[in-house]
Amino acid sequence: MSRTAPTDCRRRLRLAAALLLAGPLVGCGFQLRGTVALPFETLLVTGVDNTPFAIDLRRGLRASRRVEVVDEPARAQAVLQVTGLSQERRILSLSAAGRVQEYQLIYRVSFRVHDGRGQELLPLNDIVLRRDITFNDSQVLAKEQEEILLVRDMQNDAVQQVLRRLSAVRLAAS
Repeated sequence: MSRTAPTDCRRRLRLAAALLLAGPLVGCGFQLRGTVALPFETLLVTGVDNTPFAIDLRRGLRASRRVEVVDEPARAQAVLQVTGLSQERRILSLSAAGRVQEYQLIYRVSFRVHDGRGQELLPLNDIVLRRDITFNDSQVLAKEQEEILLVRDMQNDAVQQVLRRLSAVRLAAS
């Protein structure tokens, strides 16, 4: 019986430690992001063809389960018009030898939402995302992969921001 007592004591201590560590997480209000509730049932997306951004945006819209992405303006309750989509790279710093040491990646999306009859539901919005990346000549392939991952991350972030802004649209009573 003397061997089970220390084991029981350790088990209780572990449980108490786990509860103490989990307590702040439960109390902070953290919760996972769910799907975005959009105020319309049909949506037409224009201005982007089959870009990776458009594919992710349509996937995010379909995930809301309430919105049908349509191809005809007559069927659309709202029109999401992407007016600009760009990606650029700026030099932030150079070494003493004049070689690039650091870049800034910039991902920009401009869009507006209207009802197809001229009524503006959401005025022109700009989303500008920036990420800094260091550069090293001896790690060119790794840095290229890092840049690709950062651009993909900015694209996903831009899609989420567009969806959140769409959820704030107020439709006029018809």
